[in-house]
Amino acid sequence: MADWHLKSIQEVVGELGSDLNRGLSSEEVRHRLERYGRNELKEQGRRTLLTMFLSQFSSVLIIMLLVACVISVLLREFVDAVAIFAIVLLNAILGVVQEFRAEQTMQALKRLAVPKVRVRRDGHIMEVSARELVPGDIVLLEAGVHIPADGRLIEAVNLRVSEATLTGESEPVDKSIAIENTKCKMENGDEIPLVERKNMVYMGTAVVAGRGAMIVTTTGMNTELGKIAEMLQTVKQEQTPLEKRLVRLSKELAVGVLIIVGVIFVIGVMRGGDLKTMFLVAVSMAVAAVPEGLPAVVTITQALGARRMLTRNALIRRLNAVETLGSVTVICSDKTGTLTQNRMTVTMLDVAGDRLELSINDGERVRLLQGASGQAFVLLIAGGVLCNDAVMEERNGGVKVIGDPTEGALVVLGARFGLTQEVLHKLLPRIAEVPFSSERKRMSTIHRLEGNGFSLDEARGNELLLLETLREFSLDGGRFVFTKGAVDVILELSASVLIDSKFQSLDEEWRARIIEGHNRLTQNGMRVLGVAFRPLKDIETEHCPEMLEKELCFVGMIGMIDPARPEVKDAVRECRQAGIRPVMITGDHPLTAMYIASDIGVEVSEEENACVTGADLAKMSVEELKPIVARTNVFARVAPEHKLKIVMALQSLNEVVAMTGDGVNDAPALKKADIGVAMGITGTDVAKEAAEMVLLDDNFATIVAAVKEGRTIYDNIKKFIRYTFASNAGEIIVMLIAPFFGMPLALTPLQILWVNLVTDGLPGLALGIEGPERDVMRKPPRPLGESIFAHGMAFNIIWSGVFLGLLSFFPGWWAWRNGNPAWQTIIFTVLTMGQLFHSLSLRSQRESVFTFGFFTNRTLIGTFITTLILQLGLIYLPIAQRIFQTHSLPLPQLLIILALSSMVFWVVELEKLFRRHFQ
Repeated sequence: MADWHLKSIQEVVGELGSDLNRGLSSEEVRHRLERYGRNELKEQGRRTLLTMFLSQFSSVLIIMLLVACVISVLLREFVDAVAIFAIVLLNAILGVVQEFRAEQTMQALKRLAVPKVRVRRDGHIMEVSARELVPGDIVLLEAGVHIPADGRLIEAVNLRVSEATLTGESEPVDKSIAIENTKCKMENGDEIPLVERKNMVYMGTAVVAGRGAMIVTTTGMNTELGKIAEMLQTVKQEQTPLEKRLVRLSKELAVGVLIIVGVIFVIGVMRGGDLKTMFLVAVSMAVAAVPEGLPAVVTITQALGARRMLTRNALIRRLNAVETLGSVTVICSDKTGTLTQNRMTVTMLDVAGDRLELSINDGERVRLLQGASGQAFVLLIAGGVLCNDAVMEERNGGVKVIGDPTEGALVVLGARFGLTQEVLHKLLPRIAEVPFSSERKRMSTIHRLEGNGFSLDEARGNELLLLETLREFSLDGGRFVFTKGAVDVILELSASVLIDSKFQSLDEEWRARIIEGHNRLTQNGMRVLGVAFRPLKDIETEHCPEMLEKELCFVGMIGMIDPARPEVKDAVRECRQAGIRPVMITGDHPLTAMYIASDIGVEVSEEENACVTGADLAKMSVEELKPIVARTNVFARVAPEHKLKIVMALQSLNEVVAMTGDGVNDAPALKKADIGVAMGITGTDVAKEAAEMVLLDDNFATIVAAVKEGRTIYDNIKKFIRYTFASNAGEIIVMLIAPFFGMPLALTPLQILWVNLVTDGLPGLALGIEGPERDVMRKPPRPLGESIFAHGMAFNIIWSGVFLGLLSFFPGWWAWRNGNPAWQTIIFTVLTMGQLFHSLSLRSQRESVFTFGFFTNRTLIGTFITTLILQLGLIYLPIAQRIFQTHSLPLPQLLIILALSSMVFWVVELEKLFRRHFQ
């Protein structure tokens, strides 16, 4: 692609075969439309809703559930069949909704297209559809217009363009037609970032001020926005860690179910059982072994987690993202607004080497300035407020600053010292100005002393000190010029420096001291402005900037920074404690990035290349970047397109990555990341559509809170799996060992299905809403390849399942030996109640239930009581006895059964006690 920004207007016009005065001819436009195609973003292989719906039934677990549903129908267990089918259907609908939302990212990009534009064709100005633009067209621009294609500026009058949608930079960019940065590129070979191409404009951005004209260089999918659209369609959405684990679990479960069915059927037939009966029993056990409640528990648990996250300002757009947050190993975060307050704040004043440090929160009382240094400080503050176009207003009981963030910081600074805009505008009304421009890098304003009826009696404190100081320096006419801007520029215009209330010559020694002070401030990550002033003589006119901005007196420097959010330090500390690596990615200067990173606790290496810049990233492939991202936590001067590289490099190191972003250019990285996190306040629609989570408060601490919620959800899903698998194992043990003791079937098919659907289901769902365990953020993230049965869970399932099975079987066996007709009811009841007591003990995988409140999960207590009442109904109601083949149990016998069933609870609590003691 041609480097249009490095070529003159004549060269660009020549290469594109256009005419600045007449534009393209209608015939030429027709030919170019055939050659380049329409100026629109194209979608590739969009899937229909039917295709999305059918794809939801491809997982092994869902297929197993569908088979179980069909078998339940054949067994005439219609309630069971309806429940299983409802679970499968709900899961499919949620999947379609999530995929459809992902498809909407392209629609959000398309909404950035412009319907109509004004162009110059055939020597006339006409309005045409943006889709009809071709390279070489001359497009007219004015405030409020959205840029319809990529183009080289051929005219720019005070033109400012908001490129936030494309680059993520919140400040509008001053545009010009000049060829910039050419020498820099030729010397070091670096590609010039989009944000620094001042003579180019890009599709999807908007003109906020001024007017201009552009010649179209690229259209449609060849534009920068088109490249993003293509990346979005080629970036593959990664499976979440939970999805990968459930796929593995489903395959293992399928094999296990087939073995169980085969063993039970063969044993039954070998012992002389009826083929049809044994088939029904084997199939019932197969249905029992399938955890049909698992998809429902996973979905409901994540939905409730998403609801809780919403109360913490985290909006979840893709349900599976809720659990994925718990697996995150790296959080890549923007600096501005996420780690910081997005509010420039003055923290340092420097006059003639005398410094005044300001606390970020020191705004409650007015600070008084005194002495010779006080005069310089009061002039410095007043100059910052006067030479300023920002406005402070009271709104809804608070204060809001409207205007440039840097100028807003100066206005707030004045208010902290009692030098408000209202007071200063009365004391020194503005009579003329020389506005700021990117070329001049400064602004000047002219003021007259004691205007607009300002009374000396009104002056107090710092106001009085300022008034006395100005009267001391005032010449005939009482006019002053105040200039603020880049320190090096202000120094070039200054002839003196204010020392002890006197103008002293600005010699080389003082220049060196000021530059050294400036460097110290910038090394602390500050943005530094210089302020100068001088009194004007009567004969000097306000209409000649070159004459006004000379022989200035350098007053001092103002250092400001976008401070860290107060809660971020604790959030970063919690991250590192949880084994999660916070990484800062910013477009700011490396020194600013390093300072903020150190301040909030992000680990910064002592090595020379501790901070990697966007220029470095542009030169590296993903493979070359891998060792860099493995050890680097701070990236500065990064363009949003570099984020995709960082994500891919981290994922190739088996990291689970959360990536924040707000611009259109961030969308591919957000989609590729395991968790894309869009900004709710500053984020574009495209970024939000590409992300799994939206931060409604743009706050890093909200991500950490969401991670905690994600870990809790995964823990609860594991609790359910342990509970239901141990319960199913208990059922299988009972059914397997009964024939070896010469007994008939220990449970009827309907009893098996009851235990599986009701006893497993209700308490299992209640376990899904258990609160976080105390050490949830003191454990490292789970490795990607880790099995869901890791950390001894498989052993716990086996021993507790075997214990539950034996505990249920032997009381029934004893009753059978003694001719008690209720022996099968005893097994059925102990198995059911044992599972209920087991659910109570599994509320924590390590802590005793009594340490965090036995009744804190009221839902679980409610399901315990509900299931107990239902079970008693099966035992004592005549109609239920006929359907489920149960017998009434005497009260003493029932109490003994309940006591026996509770042994599961006490044994698991004892096991946890031993584990805590020995670990």
